[in-house]
Amino acid sequence: METTFPQLLLKHAAERPTAPALREKEYGIWQTWDWRRAADEVRAMACGLAALGFQRGQNLALVGDNRPHLYMGFIAAQSLGGVPVPLYQDAVASEMAFVLEDAEVRFVFAENQEQVDKLLEVRETLPGIAHIIYDDPRGLRHYSQPGLISMDQLLAQGAEWDKAHPGAWQALVGQNQPGDVSVILYTSGTTGKPKGVCQTHASFISAARGATEVDKLGPTDCIISYLPPAWVGDHLFSLAQWLVAGYTINCPESASTVSIDMREIGPTYYFAPPRVFEGMLTSIQIRMEDAARPKRWLFEKCMALARRVGSDILDGKPVGLLDRLLYQLGDFMIYAPLRNAMGLSRIRVAYTAGAAIGPDLFRFFRSIGINLKQFYGQTETCAYVCLQRDGQVNLNTVGQAAPGIQLKIADNGEVLVKGAPVLKEYYKRPDATAEVIDAEGWFHTGDAGVIDAAGQLRIIDRAKDVGKTLSGAIFAPNYIENKLKFFPYIKEAVCFGHDRDKVCAFINIDFEAVGNWAERQNMPYAGYVDLASKPRVLELIADCIAQVNADLAGEPGMAGTQVARFLVLHKELDPDDDELTRTRKVRRGFIAQKYGVLVDALYSDKKEQFIETQVKFEDGRTGSVSATLTIVDAKTYPAKA
Repeated sequence: METTFPQLLLKHAAERPTAPALREKEYGIWQTWDWRRAADEVRAMACGLAALGFQRGQNLALVGDNRPHLYMGFIAAQSLGGVPVPLYQDAVASEMAFVLEDAEVRFVFAENQEQVDKLLEVRETLPGIAHIIYDDPRGLRHYSQPGLISMDQLLAQGAEWDKAHPGAWQALVGQNQPGDVSVILYTSGTTGKPKGVCQTHASFISAARGATEVDKLGPTDCIISYLPPAWVGDHLFSLAQWLVAGYTINCPESASTVSIDMREIGPTYYFAPPRVFEGMLTSIQIRMEDAARPKRWLFEKCMALARRVGSDILDGKPVGLLDRLLYQLGDFMIYAPLRNAMGLSRIRVAYTAGAAIGPDLFRFFRSIGINLKQFYGQTETCAYVCLQRDGQVNLNTVGQAAPGIQLKIADNGEVLVKGAPVLKEYYKRPDATAEVIDAEGWFHTGDAGVIDAAGQLRIIDRAKDVGKTLSGAIFAPNYIENKLKFFPYIKEAVCFGHDRDKVCAFINIDFEAVGNWAERQNMPYAGYVDLASKPRVLELIADCIAQVNADLAGEPGMAGTQVARFLVLHKELDPDDDELTRTRKVRRGFIAQKYGVLVDALYSDKKEQFIETQVKFEDGRTGSVSATLTIVDAKTYPAKA
């Protein structure tokens, strides 16, 4: 059995040479690489790297959008015994510099002029970056910096090196072992500097085979690859499972055309973090608010039916004949057009992971016939710990242990994991490795959870984030934030409450959704800051929070964590301002410190608070934005028996 990624690629090229392996949309036209062509180009890229002096054990950084040559670059480096290190394509130069220095990178694959410019800036302080290979030559014609080479030049040099060294590349591929490190993925760094997670070929192949077995994935499936290649989820779905299952990966033309490209491709297998599904739902809700009254009425009636029986029909559970007939009618008029509009009409399996998903959001997609399931894991476990099996989907859990995974709950409630997908080590950090893998080999996830009688794992929150209010109520901020973000008008929420007498929240409005609502109300506004401060917008958000509080009042043990006060922030939380990670996870501690004056105001008797905040612009400049924020008392409810 093939035990490394280059071997898997060569197996597909030998057995299915003309089957589609990758597609890329460029200039509005889909281009296809079959498995033979993909293997040939990987070989040429690898030989080109060898010609430049790349050797076994060296690290190769890759930065860019989802492109065939980027994914081939992973395998090219691996085939020589090197280790790919993907970077987030939207990272600023200073963020890249940390990873490039930590990983001692000398070779970099860069997609285009934007990435090359950032790397040349980094190289001023890190002269060890010797070679920058770019894929898209637009704008780079007159660049003459040393070490800069195009992909076409690399492929040509590779062909010459291969001819001059017959059999050398195959010999290098044969030296690779399953236990060799196949990738270094840097963590998002929510609480400090990112750490390089070293995963082996065996780890990712084990995870990919387990997931492929559960969902019966194969060559007839296809996915759209649009998530950051530096994120562990994309590495599992777009590289590891691609090479194990042999399906086709499709690279969209750009981030802005993903929804159009999805409708053209019609993927059968789909993966997205909750924020993407939140965006889809927000778009639907905006469109329905603009629809004519009869259409809104029909939508509401059909969705009420879907909430009642849709998930049961999807799971094959007994449903009355009349409800089935009505659901089929609703599918013809509402559900199928919705799936088609989102590009999910051919979906057989869809997963979400990366953060907790609100039950209401989860229920919506399953109710309209999309087999959405939860997937739980971390960078340190190849994104693979738990899977939800068909027919066993529970809205409040992340499923049972995946094949080959052992789970247990520590005395303090932390989730512990054992299995092949657990990281080999943190790069150059034996101290950090020892902190997360104990003497018995259990990996400490840092998540708090419980396992029910059916073996289903329920994640409560990050263990470090779970706390208690002064009244003794368990405070799980992520749980409350996800409930808030179900509303189309709320893009982001950050809740505080540990060791406090009440729960308070920062809210980011969704500028598009609230702007659309304001236009229907004939309410003029001059940008985000102005819109976020409008009294009627605050009333709109207060209504959303009141609904969440009503839900919390009816849940056992949650009544004491209703949001008592809130404010709408004067700016959107942004990774460039270090408030979110590149995977858009909230850096709660940093936000609490940065906006300490606002947190203090929420827990005082103040009705408003002035703040001035420094922000970074896309071109690297800095500026400031200031506002006087109104603090609103939210409506709360007594606990329901």
